[in-house]
Amino acid sequence: MTVSRVSVSAQPSIESTADVIVIGAVQGKDGPTLFADPGFEEIAAQFAAVAVSGTKDQLVRLAPVVGAAKTIAVIGLGSVVTPESLRYAAGSAVRQLTGVDTVAFALPLADADQAAAVLEGAALGGYSFTTYRKASLAATKLPATDITVHTDEADEDASDRAGIVADAVSLVKDLVNMPPLDLYPESLADLAASAAEGLPVTLTVWDEDQLVADGFGGIAGVGQGSTRPPRLVKVSYDPIEATQHLALVGKGITFDTGGLSLKPPASMVGMKYDMTGAATVLAVTLAAARLRLPVRLTAWLCIAENMPSGSAIRPNDVLTMRGGRTVEVLNTDAEGRLVLADGLVAAGEENPDAIIDVATLTGAAIVALGTRYSAVLGNDGLVAQVLAASKAEGELAWPMPMPEELRALLNSDVADIANAKIGNTGGGMLLAAVFLNEFIGSTGEGAEATTIPWAHLDIAGSAQLVGGGLGFTAPGPTGVTVRTLLRLAEEFSRK
Repeated sequence: MTVSRVSVSAQPSIESTADVIVIGAVQGKDGPTLFADPGFEEIAAQFAAVAVSGTKDQLVRLAPVVGAAKTIAVIGLGSVVTPESLRYAAGSAVRQLTGVDTVAFALPLADADQAAAVLEGAALGGYSFTTYRKASLAATKLPATDITVHTDEADEDASDRAGIVADAVSLVKDLVNMPPLDLYPESLADLAASAAEGLPVTLTVWDEDQLVADGFGGIAGVGQGSTRPPRLVKVSYDPIEATQHLALVGKGITFDTGGLSLKPPASMVGMKYDMTGAATVLAVTLAAARLRLPVRLTAWLCIAENMPSGSAIRPNDVLTMRGGRTVEVLNTDAEGRLVLADGLVAAGEENPDAIIDVATLTGAAIVALGTRYSAVLGNDGLVAQVLAASKAEGELAWPMPMPEELRALLNSDVADIANAKIGNTGGGMLLAAVFLNEFIGSTGEGAEATTIPWAHLDIAGSAQLVGGGLGFTAPGPTGVTVRTLLRLAEEFSRK
């Protein structure tokens, strides 16, 4: 991967000698208005001639009529100036300004929140993935490697944090971008260990034999059809000052053919994305460790490759999950909930203060919410916390219900529960969450027992951006919910 590095400078931006210096334009009823540091006022006179509108994602490059930079770029901020619009605009500018080495920002930032947003957006916009470009690499224009934000409202700590956040999102994108030929359960476990090197975290890895021995029947069952066996990876960050424990469970299907319930060819393209949840919980935990957050985080990466073969699980097979509950498999393409169930039980055994799972789980989530919103289901209080964190980070999320009456659809003639209802076309996303809810543990005993707060994030649509880029996100994997979960971890650290 390539990730731009951001820094802060107190030098007047008008003196910057960057390849491109970025100023802003705010959209208004009477035309755009300039949003720039002192010294750039005369640029506003050119707006009409070059059709500057101030709309989001509009980038217009101008000759350097003022200042020392080689080129001036005007980025649209939309109709309001907020930390979110600044984050979006800064990332959009960096994403679009490819083929240059240095970029600087000359925006009149009012406070530390605005400065932090610009730093983070700029860092996020500087991502590119070129590992598999060979003959085309020389002609590939990459984002700038050196980005400077001219402001008195931020310091080195703010730029360091922006870099850590961007690195976390980039780790997810890197892992998801890898082809499934190279990313499979064992290699994903190895890459997780490499990414954690030097950080105050502990990794525990279960191979296929240990999974069976320890009762992880969901992960073992889904993975038994592949020649590349499954893995469970536990990443533990446990600082001594932590008073809260947040468990994160991620779906890690490195490729999903649907198993014997085989997907049609068109639906199979893009199924390398099915491990995004596992990549996300890994990245969040490692970022928290880099930030030294005083909160305990445990990430459970539930990893398997869902393949059809003579050894694959069949419809009507019964799997015994971690904890002893049995599941009749009626649809082998509803495999994500099987691996997550094992992870949720294991997470609950440690009695955390909350559990959140992240998964590209259902096509029904795309039908319901499209490709921009992540669905959030689960315990009302924790769902509200997740939604508040997502709003603060500018990540789109929406609450969805878990109707009690759906549980009856998962009754099995032979096992404790079935993993799907064949022929049911309504509420598939909700039904999957109802299934997962069966595997959430409790704390306390008897009448004192209380269910562990749990939230389920279905990112089937939002994990991938199709079409043109938006803000700091280029087409491809989005790294969605990394920033939301990191903010949530920060909030838990203050309890």
